[in-house]
Amino acid sequence: MVQEVDVRVFAAAHADGALVIDVREPYEYSSGHVPGARLVPLGTVQAAARDLPGDRPLYVICASGNRSRTAASWLSQMGFDARSVEGGTAAWSTAGLPVVRGNRENAA
Repeated sequence: MVQEVDVRVFAAAHADGALVIDVREPYEYSSGHVPGARLVPLGTVQAAARDLPGDRPLYVICASGNRSRTAASWLSQMGFDARSVEGGTAAWSTAGLPVVRGNRENAA
């Protein structure tokens, strides 16, 4: 079973420097993402896993939580401590937390 965290728990982890993997498509990511989130579209997660650190939790996010659950499940099966963010970027944004636009992790 995939571990899911609500947006408040995720926000606290994010503030502490958590690694965030955004599994949406590039056009979705550029329209608004969590600051510092690394873009790894769902279809590339398994191949990209070799470049992810295995020594700390990975917070996986998408638009609403569906794709992130799938990706977190795959990553968990590969031995990662992967956690899906409930409600995704929609919940993050609704909570009034900062969103960055553009293709870079911390774009202005």
